[in-house]
Amino acid sequence: METNVNPLAVILVYFDSKGDRLLYRYPYQTLGQTEASDEQRKSKKRNPYAVANVDDLLQTPTHLGGSKGQGQLQGFADEVLSALFAVKPQLCNQKFELKLNDVRFVSHPTLIPHKEQRSGAMAKQQMLINIVFALHAQASYSIVKCYHELSKRLGLALKFEEQRSGYLTEQTAHMARTHDEQQQQPLERILELVAERCSLAQALRSIFHDLCTTGLLSTSLNHNLTLCFCLPAKAHQLHKKGSMVDPETIDRCLRALKPYHGMLLLVDFAELLDCVPPTGARMLWQLVDAYNPLISLQSMASNADLSIEHVYKLVSHLVYWAKATIIYPLCETNVYVIAPDAPLHTKSHLVEKFSARFAGMSLFEVISDFSLPTSIGHLTTPLQQPARQGILAQMVIWMLQHHLLIQLHTYVQFMPSEDEFGDSASCSNHLRDIVSDEEGDQEQDADEVHEGSMLSMSSQPLPVPAVSVGARRRDNSEDHSSLASDNIAVQPSSSHKSNFSITASMSTDNCDSLDSMEDEQKLKELLQVFSDADRAAIRRIPASANVDDLSLLVKLYQMGYFKSEHHLEEIMYFENLRRSQLLQLLDKFRDVLIIYETEDPAIASMYNTK
Repeated sequence: METNVNPLAVILVYFDSKGDRLLYRYPYQTLGQTEASDEQRKSKKRNPYAVANVDDLLQTPTHLGGSKGQGQLQGFADEVLSALFAVKPQLCNQKFELKLNDVRFVSHPTLIPHKEQRSGAMAKQQMLINIVFALHAQASYSIVKCYHELSKRLGLALKFEEQRSGYLTEQTAHMARTHDEQQQQPLERILELVAERCSLAQALRSIFHDLCTTGLLSTSLNHNLTLCFCLPAKAHQLHKKGSMVDPETIDRCLRALKPYHGMLLLVDFAELLDCVPPTGARMLWQLVDAYNPLISLQSMASNADLSIEHVYKLVSHLVYWAKATIIYPLCETNVYVIAPDAPLHTKSHLVEKFSARFAGMSLFEVISDFSLPTSIGHLTTPLQQPARQGILAQMVIWMLQHHLLIQLHTYVQFMPSEDEFGDSASCSNHLRDIVSDEEGDQEQDADEVHEGSMLSMSSQPLPVPAVSVGARRRDNSEDHSSLASDNIAVQPSSSHKSNFSITASMSTDNCDSLDSMEDEQKLKELLQVFSDADRAAIRRIPASANVDDLSLLVKLYQMGYFKSEHHLEEIMYFENLRRSQLLQLLDKFRDVLIIYETEDPAIASMYNTK
């Protein structure tokens, strides 16, 4: 739930040789005292001779049942919290987690030496600082881990400032003095005065508000050290409400980052500096100057004069902070479809936002073109003005930024069909029957398959022509039709040439192309990587007689690209293939290769609602 992400309170506990003390907490409400007084009134009305039921020692007492209300901490006095979180030195510098009823307390107690101490016996006197976050008990492990990391960073930052200028000693002294001077004032007023006089209390209050609103914080301690932190479960809801993105999911997505991927910024350039410290701003601006959603990360790295490893780190940082997302570079062949959870109801705020961004355009009218998987190339024509194509690209980018569209990639699965014609003799007879029954048909040339025809299909298999290889050669000569039928048309592939007699009447070109012993031996070697059943299915395909086509098929098969784990863009990048070349291969071996379109699992997992 979204409410489980927000903290209930932030508490600062201090402990030194004088004892422990709760110096500051936010929010200020003293709900614990109110509840305690209610319990006192109830206890007065109880029968003094009543016997308490203590049979079940594990059962929680009823007077501790409510420890949070309306998103705020209640039911705990400051003295109790101070005693709980002033831990022993053995528990310092490690994760501290305590669950009481429906509240979970998370912190990282830190031991900090005083600045004036140098060495010797005085160096043993240290002060303990513990910044505790009160969370809902139902908060997930990832959220608890993030708050622990924030408490740890705050402790390290305060330790650094204490060693540099004695900042923590000064701030805690001001807080303790304020508590002592204002003892007669209500506790809320005392905490307000602490926040007015101490910059550390102001920083903690600002951190609490940032965590509850955006999940992004950039806090300056002592006007010197900038602390940047992101709570992903909260920050990513700014762009897609209801999405619970934990750091583990982001890490899985970023581990799948490849040079062919692209980056899409989700915010304006001015908002990018909030997520990086000043020391990293220069490299970030180098990347921003080269940013373009139409090019890959590798191209951006080259244009920005940065190594690809640095670009990976910068992009990963922006994705973690919900400032950017990973896409495939925008191009005409990209296939998009409406996201299943897109907020497209009539009262959606995105409708007016789209109209304000693109004057005279309707969001519903534009996005209706993507009701079915559609490529950008299908929505443009050569007669369109370049300005119109540019506006379409900008609208697609806008819809991707607001998670209204998802991109579909084409995956390939090697799946030879089971057929009763398994052996070579049966396969030859089957092909001879097809030739004799469909003598008047013409076979479509696989090399003339248009590249765009593959993009228009989703999960439908390509049509399979019924004419065999021998039908191509029936028009050579009417006088030699019987000879061609016996010696050529029955040959489904080069691997079966040894089963047929080669006549001396064949031309020199046919002997060189079809009956070369070297090609026959190479084809046999290539087919050895397949099982007997798969080999028989491939032999029935006419393209298997071509050494180049079969070599490429075997290469991609051995690399594991035909297991539905790699989309076409990935195959093209790593094997240095053109899209047309790959699409032609898929069309030639469509009998054993099944294609389908789906999201990239690594990228899609980030914004799947839980």
